[in-house]
Amino acid sequence: MSKIALITGATSGIGEACAHIFAQNGYNLILVARRADRLAKIAHHLEAKYAITTQQVLADIREKENLNKAFEAIPAEWKKVDVLINNAGLSQGLDPIDKGNTDDWDTMIDTNVKGLLYVTKIVSNWMIPNKSGHIVNIGSIAGQEVYPNGNVYCATKHAVDALSKAMRIDLLQHDIKVTAINPGMVETEFSVVRFKGDAERAKNVYAGLEPLIADDIADAIWYVVSRPKHVNINDMLIMPTAQATATLVNRAG
Repeated sequence: MSKIALITGATSGIGEACAHIFAQNGYNLILVARRADRLAKIAHHLEAKYAITTQQVLADIREKENLNKAFEAIPAEWKKVDVLINNAGLSQGLDPIDKGNTDDWDTMIDTNVKGLLYVTKIVSNWMIPNKSGHIVNIGSIAGQEVYPNGNVYCATKHAVDALSKAMRIDLLQHDIKVTAINPGMVETEFSVVRFKGDAERAKNVYAGLEPLIADDIADAIWYVVSRPKHVNINDMLIMPTAQATATLVNRAG
């Protein structure tokens, strides 16, 4: 059987871009997402375009019991996962700590930290008997720096950075690779989600500069996964040329 990659948040942005580049390189895919119509559409498109096979897993990674059931239902031959891409994540709101929406906080913590943990526990236990595998966690520049009003989102991505380092240590004895990919500004649905559908405000985030796009990050992920067996890229920080730090950008463009 061809190699298998499991991708969370597979129906948009970086997750969808990863699905394309891995399918293009002959991987069969387990696609995990919450939106049934988009999941089916993308799966069928990938199968037709790249002559690969897919498993569709309709699940919200925040919902532990439902997630466990959905993953248990995956056929045994599909559980020989070579690559896990923990892509599902989001930011909601951009408020100072004293004005933060606690529902937004719960959503970010439950998705970016707890959901990542739930998925990783299941899939790492599939990898361990094979003494191989590669886990790629999508972090952020927000996991390297804290910026005004980023408080809880930054905290969740700092947690992803710490968990990536911890996974590398804990899974070392099992020959499982772990990589953290930390993007700067990437124009995807990210800002639209952060601003709860306010497309104009989201567009202004990237005004006057050329941000990264999802394909840039997928290309970097493919690079780290395609290194020889003895090479592990522990982490990678990827910024658009117009961005120097989390907050310092050149909008002269």
